Amino acid sequence: MKRQNQSMITEFILIGFSNLGDLQILLFFIFLLVYLTTLMANATITTVIRLDRTLHTPMYFFLFVLSCSETCYTLVIVPKMLANLLSTAPTISLSGCVAQLYFFVGLACTNCFLIAVMGYDRYVAICNPLNYTLIVSRATCTQLVLASSFCGFLISVVVNVLVFSVPFCASNRINHFFCDISPVIKLGCTDTNLKEMVIFFLSILVLLVPLVLIFISYVFIVSTILKISSVEGQCKAFATCASHLTVVIVHYGCASFIYLRPTSLYSSDKDRLVAVTYTVITPLLNPLVYTLRNKEVKTALKKVLSRYLLSKTV
Repeated sequence: MKRQNQSMITEFILIGFSNLGDLQILLFFIFLLVYLTTLMANATITTVIRLDRTLHTPMYFFLFVLSCSETCYTLVIVPKMLANLLSTAPTISLSGCVAQLYFFVGLACTNCFLIAVMGYDRYVAICNPLNYTLIVSRATCTQLVLASSFCGFLISVVVNVLVFSVPFCASNRINHFFCDISPVIKLGCTDTNLKEMVIFFLSILVLLVPLVLIFISYVFIVSTILKISSVEGQCKAFATCASHLTVVIVHYGCASFIYLRPTSLYSSDKDRLVAVTYTVITPLLNPLVYTLRNKEVKTALKKVLSRYLLSKTV
């Protein structure tokens, strides 16, 4: 009977927002607005970095890659979520669920590693400025990005194998608005404790290890900044780190709340709210933080816009 039920499941029903009734229409327009703003903000920041030579530095190279990765990250989740908000039958096929979880986990892990790499970049820039261009060379930047992506998607392969090797013979109703790890693995009708322990260990590897390295980097950064004699120099050094620290707190904070705990503690309503934050809000936060708080990006944006407007008038 179990094998029969397992073979029948070819799609899942995403019931994350199904209990909200008419509020789904309002959420659709809110999320659509945020999504379009996110795409526009990330497109703007990548275009500015690409066109302005003053931003052709390792720090902005990593920001360029992070913005591209965040854009792909939202494409994996948000369009399907918007479609389901307007649907009376919010479903996703088994293969679609596998693909969504694979790219979601792969890009999320890649972003975690990229943010840690950006912390290392700030450490070298402030603590070892004379050798900065030698240590963080173009080749090194490319290697760090490729390593981050490779490790991220390798971990995603392992997670997907662990989650979808579970027989789904109990139910096909996912209590979430996308295929996330805990809501999917909870549908299994066999003991998943060992698999959950492995996933928890991988979560520690992806979240806690980079976070500890970032913390150590900032201990050295703060120590170096405090040795700067001028207050103006200290403020300038702190300003270059403020944007990165904001992204670190929001990104790792939300992800740690969800993934650094057992699946048995999964709370559908509270976790959906946090999930909306890191799938919809955080990708918008990154470009806004780096644009609004960064003088170099704002100056470059003005230069690019003035050149564009000048070309239109000629």
